[in-house]
Amino acid sequence: TDYVRIRSGTDTPFIMGLVHEIIENDWYDKEFVRTRVAGFPEMRAVARDYTPAIVEEVTGVPAAEITRIAKLMATHRPGTVIWCMGGTQHSIGSSNTRAYCILQLVLGNMGVSGGGANIFRGHDNVQGATDMCVLSHSLPAYYGLKDGSWKHWCRVWDVDYEWMKSRFHTKEYMNKKGFTLGRWYEGAIQEDKITQYTPLKAVVFWGCASNSQSQYHKLKKALDMLELVVIIDPFPTMTAAAAEKDNVYLLPCSSQYETSGSLTSTSRQFQWRYKVVDPVHDSRDDYWIMNELVNRFGFADNFYKNIKQTPEDITRELGRGSLTIGYNGQTPERIKKHTDNWHTFDINSMQAKGGPCNGEYYGLPWPCWTEEHPGTPILYDISKPVAKGGLPFRARFGTSKKYDMSGRTEDLLAAKGVANPGSEVKGGYPEFKNVVPGTNWKTDLSQKTLKEAIKRGMAPFGNARARCVVWNFPDQVPIHREPLHSPRPDMIAKYPTYEDKPDHYRVFTKYKSEQKADWVKKFPLILTTGRMVEYMGGGAETRSNKYLAELAPHMYAEINIVTANNYGIRNGEQIWIESPNGGKIKVMAKITERVDEQTIFLPFHFGGEFMGRSLAANYPEGTVPYVLGEAANVVTNYGYDIVTQMQETKTGLCKISKA
Repeated sequence: TDYVRIRSGTDTPFIMGLVHEIIENDWYDKEFVRTRVAGFPEMRAVARDYTPAIVEEVTGVPAAEITRIAKLMATHRPGTVIWCMGGTQHSIGSSNTRAYCILQLVLGNMGVSGGGANIFRGHDNVQGATDMCVLSHSLPAYYGLKDGSWKHWCRVWDVDYEWMKSRFHTKEYMNKKGFTLGRWYEGAIQEDKITQYTPLKAVVFWGCASNSQSQYHKLKKALDMLELVVIIDPFPTMTAAAAEKDNVYLLPCSSQYETSGSLTSTSRQFQWRYKVVDPVHDSRDDYWIMNELVNRFGFADNFYKNIKQTPEDITRELGRGSLTIGYNGQTPERIKKHTDNWHTFDINSMQAKGGPCNGEYYGLPWPCWTEEHPGTPILYDISKPVAKGGLPFRARFGTSKKYDMSGRTEDLLAAKGVANPGSEVKGGYPEFKNVVPGTNWKTDLSQKTLKEAIKRGMAPFGNARARCVVWNFPDQVPIHREPLHSPRPDMIAKYPTYEDKPDHYRVFTKYKSEQKADWVKKFPLILTTGRMVEYMGGGAETRSNKYLAELAPHMYAEINIVTANNYGIRNGEQIWIESPNGGKIKVMAKITERVDEQTIFLPFHFGGEFMGRSLAANYPEGTVPYVLGEAANVVTNYGYDIVTQMQETKTGLCKISKA
């Protein structure tokens, strides 16, 4: 096992340094790049800026290590790249994840077993929640918010488009991205200017831990300003304790064992969750609560037009509309059959060997184009027919592109001869449309388009090259930009952040005006957060488990022994941690060499204390968790991704002192 410690916030230069070495040493997969990759020369020109010496200066990783690791990856193929929130929760998180993908493209590690760019989710249905776009910027299955997207889903729901439009303040807001989870509180406190006709007046937390959001002291301020706070959760959460105005309603919902339905895992596989027991005490399952809300809001007739049997009809309706990602072949009956017969699937290939699911891949991983399709076990694998689970890269961005960076024009479709076995077209081709006049593969609810493509051995979404250049992003090729709160003023001058961005998910978002070279003078240590084994998410459930509580009874900060000695801090002592943005927490020092001398690590699962004050009295009687602690996100810094507005919790600055 190799371990390389990079300075927090420098993922992109580290990865682009590997890309540089792989290309310049001629270790890259030339045939894969020639036939299946677009924008390679433009990307290569950017990668030339990330020599081992420069990467060492930025990341702290020795130059020789950059070359060694690049060679290690080049000589041990296939290999996979895996990340969690540590890659995404940065102001340039979208560049980080693109860099990971570029690394895999130059190595030819895409579309092969053991390859790919893979994100590990923290829950069994995070992927499913993402696919259903429980987010503010899109309708289910990544359709976006354009008029055509709304009209598509109105057809799926059998709801009149004009009625749907009437539900919005104006049509502008029907097509406008909403507040994100990370910054909704600005809609109430308005410390950064919002672009909306009214401030927020209410919030609903449904199975969501508010203490997992950065700058939590500002979120708490919002809770105490709102007219209404609704919490739907099996346990009273940190939100319930932090909201100290008489505006809170707790609706106890059931756990996963007390309900049923389909879910989608990290690997795009579906499973059926069976109910084990009925909801206990006064709790109700999510379907019951939703039904009560919908009826009281007065639109149950429209909401339940296609839903007579819960939850099976919900799965059917979502599948009928989610053509973009191939949710339509996974019927409740097929999902249950897989769950009931999991023992018939080979653990390596994930394919059933005999039995009622013979030949299908476990969980019917999307895209599963028809009710006869076996599922797609590996994305972008052109070694097998599309009807048998193969897939090319999607033709989503036209058939050719003239690059701003170079003036070069390139064919974006796959090269001649590159296609899945059995394809009528032996090479690249665009997406399918007008099989049914006026529709395409994403909007044809008859699914004739999908079936026509599969019959011809082709992918409904075309056969293209993967992009190294994303011309609709601020940085067309990933480049390094220093965190907004950087410990390296010299690097800020070389790698500055973006200009401030007004109306970024309805909120003015600071970049250049927040990035100051002198932050580090008062806040000299790097702050990062992450998970621990014993607890999950905001910890409301797991910290209420006495056995887990015994294993991890205290909130803590990991601090290097050298740093601790320099500050006169001993293991187990209480310390204050303060952020540049006004947050302050009191936690126990845990001295360890797991962090370097410049870094403080905090787990984010704790709650029930706030800036040195216990909130235990705010919980309903008998519901105080066994373990209370400060929420790490009180001290995480201001910072949001330029594309997604993901919060920057994996790097920042802080200062510490003895309590």
